[in-house]
Amino acid sequence: MESQLERELWDLRKGLFKMGTLVEEAIGNAVKSLVERNSELARKIIERDREIDQLEMELEKRAIKLLALRQPMARDLRFIVKSVKIITALERIGDHAVNISEKTLELNKEPQLKQYIDIPRMARSAQMMLKEALDAFINGDTDLALKVCRDDQIMDDLDDQILRELLTFMMEDPHTITRAIRMIQISKYLERIGDLATNIAESVIYMVKAKDIRHGAYLEEESE
Repeated sequence: MESQLERELWDLRKGLFKMGTLVEEAIGNAVKSLVERNSELARKIIERDREIDQLEMELEKRAIKLLALRQPMARDLRFIVKSVKIITALERIGDHAVNISEKTLELNKEPQLKQYIDIPRMARSAQMMLKEALDAFINGDTDLALKVCRDDQIMDDLDDQILRELLTFMMEDPHTITRAIRMIQISKYLERIGDLATNIAESVIYMVKAKDIRHGAYLEEESE
């Protein structure tokens, strides 16, 4: 028979999944508002961030209550402790979606600098990394978690590519500097989302195998 702890852990998993879904949608819609120059959508993302913030507080309270009242052990304990960190990471990702939306509102007031190609690619990669990181966490899938950690290089490469291209725009025409800087900031927000998804994936390794891979040691070990 399922214990009270197991039921409460499952409720926490469902809450994390819900929060992750909201955040993933926010990333996609933030970049959609940029590509389509849809300021109304950008404003909706900013307003809806309150829902993510509220869910963050509710889930943190639930996790702390579990620690205080159920006294979980071993893997259950690691799951709850890492859940608190993941909740915080998801809230920060939601904030980055808001940051992208705010920059979009500024960019939409001016002529478009260039066609958006690499930023949407970054957004799709960020969404996939986040989805896979959360799936790995919910299912305890360390192979999928390691894939997310390795995929972070894709985000870094795209960020570097966007930076180089926009620096060229700024050097050739100083009138593009303000718009280019805003686009560089959007790229950086997406790169940070990739980092946060990687942090979630690293938590999976710790939860399942009690191994800390934050400095890449376990990744190197797995690739040998």
